[in-house]
Amino acid sequence: MIATLKLDTVSFGTKGQVVIPRRLRKEFEIEDGTKATVVSTPEGILLKPITRSYIKSLRGSLKGTKAMETFMAERKREREL
Repeated sequence: MIATLKLDTVSFGTKGQVVIPRRLRKEFEIEDGTKATVVSTPEGILLKPITRSYIKSLRGSLKGTKAMETFMAERKREREL
């Protein structure tokens, strides 16, 4: 995904809803029901869509980090409470 330099203007609705321009939805593979993380940055609000390609890119990223052992130990500790 290549970021473009073209700026778009959007408006916020009464409930804080905003419509992402069509060309950006296509570029970032945003479909109906796509969720996104919202991050506060020094520059403003950053929306990061959670798409199928993003999820696929995470495969194997925890390999060798002992994440599963940590997760299982945490679950065991919670059951003991």
